[in-house]
Amino acid sequence: MEDGAEWVTTVVDDAFPGRTVDSVSPSGPSWNDGNRSACVTFAGGDAAFAKVATDGTDARIATELAAIEYADRHCEVTVPTVLASGTAGSTPYLVTAPMEGANFHRPWAEWSTAERAAEIERVGAALASTHAREFDQHGQIVDGGGGDLAVETASWTETLVAEIERERRLASTDRYDHYVDDVIEAVRANSAVLDRAPATFVHGDPAMPNLFRTDDAVGFIDWETAHVGDPARECHRVEDRLRDCGDDAVSDRLVSAFREGYRRRAGSLPAGRTEREPVYEAVRLLGTAGFFDKHVEYSDESSTEAAERLEREMDACLDAIR
Repeated sequence: MEDGAEWVTTVVDDAFPGRTVDSVSPSGPSWNDGNRSACVTFAGGDAAFAKVATDGTDARIATELAAIEYADRHCEVTVPTVLASGTAGSTPYLVTAPMEGANFHRPWAEWSTAERAAEIERVGAALASTHAREFDQHGQIVDGGGGDLAVETASWTETLVAEIERERRLASTDRYDHYVDDVIEAVRANSAVLDRAPATFVHGDPAMPNLFRTDDAVGFIDWETAHVGDPARECHRVEDRLRDCGDDAVSDRLVSAFREGYRRRAGSLPAGRTEREPVYEAVRLLGTAGFFDKHVEYSDESSTEAAERLEREMDACLDAIR
């Protein structure tokens, strides 16, 4: 067993008494220090993915369990099979079976633009199927059962503020913490626009490492940030990541493919999205600011250059929505 993975033994002993762990390996890329996760291979050769909440709170595990069950019953996506969940000592955990199919993250760099476009169109349709589940009010998913969700309701403005505060707690640096306060103030100043947003079931983090595909379906893992939110924000997050995938012609083709898939399933893109996107761009940049120390490791710019660019972009975003 790799160093630092003793928690796996604790979880396995609680969830699968008597089973022997053959090996433990990383489960994939993650900057979320609120969790630890690993791929566990048992002596018999079968595998499972284990996740623990390192802060001792079971709120995110409860959200993920509820969202997985709800998506499995109501959405046209595949989700992980839950093998076990509980609390080992004071540590909440979740164990799931490996997803069927292949992950998007590893082959994405090797695919041609045409292959990427074909797959991202399917992602658009899959996200639209989750967004088809509409609610009367926005809010945080706190529990579930029987195919329903227990939602702690609030305005979309305050739900978004709660999402921003959650990301602040997970940030790896507080260098730009003042921007969090500035964005929250701007979000609340735009409540009249934001609170007109539709309220739908959203995954919360449809990043490449969380996407899987088979011949017949697209699936999602890591549902712990699922909530009832604005589908336009989730679409904006996907499209922003696609715009980093090549030159303008390539990124435009990928964004167009994503939108085509979304429209094919939903009939149209989320209503009123363009008026809310400037706010979501400022919120998105907080993700870069909160993990600036990690982002800069993968940048071609120096730390000083990357910081100056981020500050220019953030200041421009704030000026646009104040």
